[in-house]
Order: sequence, then C-alpha cells, then structure tokens
Amino acid sequence: MIKTFSITLLIAILITSCNPIVQDIYLGQGIMAGEATSTSVILQSRLTLTDSLVNGDISGANGIARFEIDTDSTFENPLVSDFLQATSENDFIIKKKIEGLQPGNKYFYRLQFGKDKNTLFESDIATFKTLPGPNSSEKLSMVVVTGMNHYFFHYGKYEEGKEYSGEDKRLGYPALQAIQNLNPDYFIGTGDNVYFDHPHKTNFDRAVKAGKNPHPGGYNGMEVVDEEGMRRKYHEQFAQPRFLELFSKVATYWEKDDHDYRYNDADPYQELPISHELGIKNFKEQLPVVDLEDIHAKTYRTHRMNQDLQLWFLEGRDYRSPNKMKDGPDKTMLGTEQLDWLKETLLESDASFKLIISPTPMVGPDDAYKTDNHVNHDGFRHEGEAIFQWLVDNDFLEKNLYIICGDRHWQYHAMHPSGIEEFSTGALVDNNSRAGRLAGDPNSTDPDSLIKQFYIQGDKESASGGFLSVTVQRKDGIPVATFQHYDEEGNLLYETEKLAEIN
Repeated sequence: MIKTFSITLLIAILITSCNPIVQDIYLGQGIMAGEATSTSVILQSRLTLTDSLVNGDISGANGIARFEIDTDSTFENPLVSDFLQATSENDFIIKKKIEGLQPGNKYFYRLQFGKDKNTLFESDIATFKTLPGPNSSEKLSMVVVTGMNHYFFHYGKYEEGKEYSGEDKRLGYPALQAIQNLNPDYFIGTGDNVYFDHPHKTNFDRAVKAGKNPHPGGYNGMEVVDEEGMRRKYHEQFAQPRFLELFSKVATYWEKDDHDYRYNDADPYQELPISHELGIKNFKEQLPVVDLEDIHAKTYRTHRMNQDLQLWFLEGRDYRSPNKMKDGPDKTMLGTEQLDWLKETLLESDASFKLIISPTPMVGPDDAYKTDNHVNHDGFRHEGEAIFQWLVDNDFLEKNLYIICGDRHWQYHAMHPSGIEEFSTGALVDNNSRAGRLAGDPNSTDPDSLIKQFYIQGDKESASGGFLSVTVQRKDGIPVATFQHYDEEGNLLYETEKLAEIN
C-alpha cells in the first residue's frame, strides 16, 4: 500500500511538472532605463493584462515587481530593489531609482513580477550604460529625436490619408530600426513623444468633407480630454515592438513639448480639457525622467556625460508666460529660476563641448505666424535674443556650445547672427515631416536672411522623417563632435565635425 501511494504521488508530481504555470500578467510595454548618470539610473516598466494592444490599448494589471541589476548577465550577485506595488493610481507603472553604480559600466537588468510573491515571472534581460563621467574621455554616442506621431504613421495625415504601408508596419517606426543599427549609447526624446491632439475631430471631419477618409475605421474617438486618454497614448506608442527592442538596449532621456503636455502650442493659461498640472504630472508618471520619491524634482537638468561633453535639458512649458502676452523683457519661456540655473551651470562647466537640448527652436527660422517659441517675433524672441547676447558676452563662441532642438518637422543646421549654431532633429516619422522655412522667406521669422543655413530640408522632395546622431570622441588627442542627420531608413543625409581645443 505504501509502495502504491508512493507511485501515485510520483505520477502526480510528474504530471504537475509537465504543466507549467500559465502566465496571466505581462509587460506589454517592455522595460526601460532612464536618466542614467555616472552612479544611478531610473528603471521603469508597467504590468499589463496582455502582451500586446487590444482595441488600441493595453490594460494594466495589479501586481508587484522588483528590479534586479548586475554587471554580469548571469545575475550571480545582483543588486535587488524592494518589491513595488502596481496599481491603477500609478497606471500600474513600476519605477525605481537605483543608486551606487559605477561610471562607464554596462549593466544588465530585468524585472521579477507577478500578481503576488507566490508566482513570479522574469522579464527578458535589458542593458544600459552609465555615463563615463568627467574623468573619462571614452567615446560615446547618442541619437536625438522628436515628432513621434503615432496617428500619422498608422493612418496618415487627414487630407492625404496615406498611412505607412510597409510590410513591417506592425513593428512601428522604421527610424527606430535605423537607430538600432547605429547602436548608440543613449536615446534622447526632445518632446512630442506622443500627440494628445491627434486625431483631432475637427481636422478629421474636415478631411472627410473633402472626400478623404484618413482612418479606414472612421474617427476612433481617441482625441484626448482626460488622464485616461493621456495614458492610453503612451500605452499604444510604447507597445510597438521596435520601441521595446530599442529601449532594452539604451538609456533614455526625455523632455516634453506642447503635444505631450496639453495641445499644440499650449501654455499654462489656456482653457483646455487637459490642465497645466495634469500635463506636468503625466510626463513625470509615464517616463523615467525624475525620481518619484522627490516630489519637488525639476525637469530641467544637466548631465556631465564624459570629460568632453555636457548636456543641458530645458523645460519649455512649465514656467512660460502666456503666449499671447506682448513680447518684451517681462515675458519668459524658461522662467527666472531656470534661466539663472542655465547661466550658472554653463559658466561652471569645463566640458570640451556644451550642448543645450531645447524642445523648441532658438535659431530657426520658423513660420512667421507662430507665437510659441524663442524664434517667433510675437512669441518669446526677446528672451531668446537676450540669451544669445549673454552667450556671446561670456565667450561661449569660443567654448564650443551648440544647440539641438526638437519641435520643427524638418532637419537643419543653421547659425544665428550671433554665431551660435543649432541642429534640428526633424520629425522621427516620415508622415510627420514637411519642408522647412528658408532664410529670406517672407513667411519665415527671418525675412531679411540673417541666418546662415548650412543644411536644411527646404522643399517637399527633401523632407523626410529621421533623427540626429551625435558622437563625441578623441582623435589624435583632440576632442571631436560629429553631428549626422539620417532619414528614417538610416541613410546619411548630412554630416559635420566640430573640433575643440583642450584648455
């Protein structure tokens, strides 16, 4: 009898071992590393009920999760975070700042997650690299993007109705594959990371009346008017497989602009369904940009990447005066505190190259009718010109300072009359690109042709989606920064090198 019981128990055990636990919780948006420094990083994921979109969204799942991080992919001696709760209050997002890391190291990380501690699953292994820091001249590379318009890519512009039709459409934007092929160390999103105002019912109805049908299923009701809709935009964006793959290999840095803050050209004072406060909250929630345990965390900041490069990330929405306010010395886009911080930290820096990453253009030119940025005559031009004068007065023409901007839907390399140069990333998505404004165009912010344009996608034929790549390294002991514009297929469109003298 004992023998029979033992055999029965053995059979039961074997049957159980042959029937693995069915997974009922997923990471439909993958895992992501953000805001890497020499010694820290913010890791993020989101627990979901499915591993892909269902009716245009991925529902979140209650559960727990913790990160493991190690310098070895075997995770023999990992640093393990505490378990965190994923709830509807935080959109089921798991986010943790990890500290005590070493500069210039490649780290491996993964997420252990489940409905409870009794049944835990493991994510795929992802990697990122901490910053080499000011004591290293190690080579580093990054890509900078803007204009990731999900609707235009998948369904086309309203009047045209020509969505992307490649066989790889389900994977997401081709430019993401082109970026992966370059194998950069870091990824920077300068804003317009999602579009709360597309599709827009007014534009959609206008296109339909004109005989176009930009969405084969009709207007899908995704114009955003509340927090649920804002969150949904991020869910659909970062569920695209190419985002999951790319973000598993790089550390990311993020800014917000108008479309992922409230609506097109929004300031804090306009009457809109999405409030100013909600726009700020959503950005901090959905992306690994600040430590959520620091409620006073600023979204403008600077990072010393290595001995030869320092970056400044500007916040262009939170502190601005009303767009419609008459321009002058009292009108500000950055706010007094941020502007003072920018000047102070620029003066303190001894990096060979200094790059200001701005969500909006500072050189341009731009469309004459706009009132949204430092280039626009009825916008914030007074503050912009004052910044350029301060840069010149403090010898930054000799200190290798350059500006990189997002927002504009065409790529360019241009020089302000002061001598300060700016690179525009252009829109990541081809369907979101357009011909740029040429210096001397009466419909531009530079009708007198005072801006020098080294490169610009200035006509419909040359306009394309794509991104900017920046590489900083030493050649024969000399710091060199290489700026390269690529189209969405990864074709090199323009390249220039800048050399810096070592003090």
